[in-house]
Amino acid sequence: MLKIGKHNLLRVTKITSFGVYLDGGTYGEILLPKRYVPKDCQPDSWLKVFIYLDSEDRLIATTATPLTTVGEVACLKVVAVNRFGAFLDWGLPKDLLVPRKEQAQLMQEGQSYVVCVYLDDQTETIVGSSRLDLFLNEFGGQFSPRQAVDLLIAERTDLGFKAVINGTHLGLLYANEVFQPLAIGQRVQGYIKAIRPDQKIDLILQLPSPVVQDALAQKILDHLQAHGGSSTFTDKSSPEDIYREFQVSKAHYKRAIGLLYKQQKILLSKDRIQLQP
Repeated sequence: MLKIGKHNLLRVTKITSFGVYLDGGTYGEILLPKRYVPKDCQPDSWLKVFIYLDSEDRLIATTATPLTTVGEVACLKVVAVNRFGAFLDWGLPKDLLVPRKEQAQLMQEGQSYVVCVYLDDQTETIVGSSRLDLFLNEFGGQFSPRQAVDLLIAERTDLGFKAVINGTHLGLLYANEVFQPLAIGQRVQGYIKAIRPDQKIDLILQLPSPVVQDALAQKILDHLQAHGGSSTFTDKSSPEDIYREFQVSKAHYKRAIGLLYKQQKILLSKDRIQLQP
């Protein structure tokens, strides 16, 4: 069965001077314009094409690859705004409409937003929505703490960053646990920090594993050696300064210097750390 907003494998039924027609089953014949037709195309050839609606709301095929498809989440740039909504560039001649009612915040031309792409069941029109909570699961029963996941940074909030998990779920990165620059639309690897009692998902970008801690401890020792055995990076230093120097969170840094202190490799004072003489 033909899937609008998806790639389909369709049979060529007719060749014309302006393109070829493909068998769309119950949808009838669908035009693949000439500029997309492979040179060796013949009647009864099978072509992999993407099906969407053109500017006149007619089904049309293309061999071009859009930036996203129905059922997926992507970060797209707004190229125009009018009273109907915002139009986003998704790599096809007809831009993707995000109706005003589907905008979590009013979109502005030139800005990029993370959207879910879906098919309106009534009109069979492909549209987008930045109201991610309506399309993505916020309950983390299928995940486990410390599980590695792929994240798409979706939105900045008062608490931190909302992120799309593996393209299917929503979770939260807390601001006080993020010590690297993040941008909307950025893809990073992260981890499940915890599943809260309400089943919402907390995320983290780094795990305090023994291997990571050992590597960080050595990095701190190397830093001390390079600075005459003394450093002003203590557990009172700002998270930003610590990340700038060591690319880790303050919590990870504090654990590492605690380990070095227990191993009697460093001395701790109020305003500095030093190598043991």
